[in-house]
Amino acid sequence: MAGAVALFALMDAGLKLLAPHYPPLQVGALRGLSSLPLILVWIMATVGPRSLLRVRWSLHLLRAVLGIAMMAGFVYGLRSLPLTTAYAITFVAPLLVTAMAVPFLGEKVGPRRWFAIGVGLVGVLVILRPTGEGMLTLGGLAVLLAAVCYAASAITVRLLARTDSTQAMVFWLMALMALGSALLVWRDWRPIQPAHLWIIAGVGVAGSLAQVALTEAFRRGEASLVAPLEYTALVWGTLLDVTLWGVLPDRVTWIGAAIIVASGLYLLRRERGQSGEAASAPADSLHP
Repeated sequence: MAGAVALFALMDAGLKLLAPHYPPLQVGALRGLSSLPLILVWIMATVGPRSLLRVRWSLHLLRAVLGIAMMAGFVYGLRSLPLTTAYAITFVAPLLVTAMAVPFLGEKVGPRRWFAIGVGLVGVLVILRPTGEGMLTLGGLAVLLAAVCYAASAITVRLLARTDSTQAMVFWLMALMALGSALLVWRDWRPIQPAHLWIIAGVGVAGSLAQVALTEAFRRGEASLVAPLEYTALVWGTLLDVTLWGVLPDRVTWIGAAIIVASGLYLLRRERGQSGEAASAPADSLHP
């Protein structure tokens, strides 16, 4: 899981490097297209191509729409926000998943978990600073929208996991996201600059390897023990922000991130105590 998070951070750094030069939807299309070849190799080496056809198409299409919106929002936010700040905002997604599981999956959430969700949302407000003095910008709101779309997508994963393979969920998300994004941005598609080809290739390799590592992490380990390692993205985001862009989040952003992470860890602990472990490999992570 630690390796997966590091690879996703490298992928996100590549997306941030591409974001100023191409429309967000085009970057989303490039993200999907660059990963598909390696994902196909992974599928052929594990379950074979037949598992790709026996799927619940309606849920895959819904997940693709959410994935396109998630990627577009995240990439748009990366234009103006440091990686660390974007990560801190997206960490609210697991809290939103728990909240959405009540109306959509019929799960029960006790008052302590609702309190943790509320505390996490306060952390987001601290980062965004709605007084107008901080990150309450279109970029910050776009990343928050990406987190909401991720949470909704995670609900569809819980439904799809009952019938579809992890490989099918990964493949169709990448394929439909790439196709849908490319069609939506077709008229505004910008020619790929030769200097960016290595970045696009790096995004594809890092994203594919991260997905395989993530799947293996949840297959081999308990979710409540593996999932907290997602928060190590803050370390990688900080290192990349300093190395590539020479920026660091301010103190208020770190305070908000600490609140969100603390509430997320408490929620994981409560969910483990409530339901035990019945985790399967996820088809996605907090990183688009």
